[in-house]
Amino acid sequence: MINLVLNPTKVVTKQHEGTKILTLSNGFHLFSRTVGQGPINLLCLHGGPGSNHVEFENFAEELSNYGVRVSMYDQLGSFFSDQPDFSLPENQKYLDLEYYLSELEEVRQQLGLENFYLLGHSWGGLLAQEYALRHPEHLKGLVVMSMIDSITEYTPYINHLRETTLTDDQVTYMKQVEADERFDDPYYQTLVDELNRNFVMRHPENGPHHLVNTTATAVYNTFQGNNEFVMVGKLNGWDRRGDLKNVKTPTLLTFGDHDTMPLDTAMRMNRELPNSRLVLTPDGGHCHSVDNPKAFFHNLGTFLTDVETGNF
Repeated sequence: MINLVLNPTKVVTKQHEGTKILTLSNGFHLFSRTVGQGPINLLCLHGGPGSNHVEFENFAEELSNYGVRVSMYDQLGSFFSDQPDFSLPENQKYLDLEYYLSELEEVRQQLGLENFYLLGHSWGGLLAQEYALRHPEHLKGLVVMSMIDSITEYTPYINHLRETTLTDDQVTYMKQVEADERFDDPYYQTLVDELNRNFVMRHPENGPHHLVNTTATAVYNTFQGNNEFVMVGKLNGWDRRGDLKNVKTPTLLTFGDHDTMPLDTAMRMNRELPNSRLVLTPDGGHCHSVDNPKAFFHNLGTFLTDVETGNF
């Protein structure tokens, strides 16, 4: 990190470019990366929980015409950051929403971000909403990507999706496997894959590929469950309905038109947020920046430009 002294009383910090390992106050290390050039700072929060920054690797290139510097990081437990043994009692405290919010604020401070845009995808969108409610003084704009404000409205919707996509026998089979906790059942996984192709990532050929599974399973299972269509983890019951009216930050709500998130809820959020815009990505699922990047980045770039020019 380079300090540029402009006068004896004011120090301006230049944001680190490229990959940087952040050392947290708790002693753990997080992978971070900042790329791109321009006056707009965008910090991206990955989904999961337990996914990683890879979904944002192309953001700087796709937003290069808009003058955006993109920062991203892997949360604790995720693939490129420290992965503590969460089975140990002393590490259980980190599997908590409050921890990941405090981690986000510490990352912001270490990256020197002020008056910045915060983008959160899925679980990251949940964190982004919570952060906007607690620390609006740091934000210039908020992007909530494929995340609603209440798990209470998510659970019945994903049940509806599988009931209208699969046969009655297939749904019954899935429910029995879930009751027995036999999640490694091959046929069950085949049905999950079919649902994922319809509603999570419709065009996986556009997405990143690894030779191994990079999901932080312990984190994901703790907060979510076994898959996107089973909500039995710590996030079950999370609800910010009625609170978002307090978010005055310019906000983009972006969803895929085939999202796992209920679009009726997205429209309600748009009505309740006093300074928001709702956009849908055609032929997009929950990972709509991958499914249809052209439409997604056009919408995101337009939002950033409109806020910057006072036309939002």
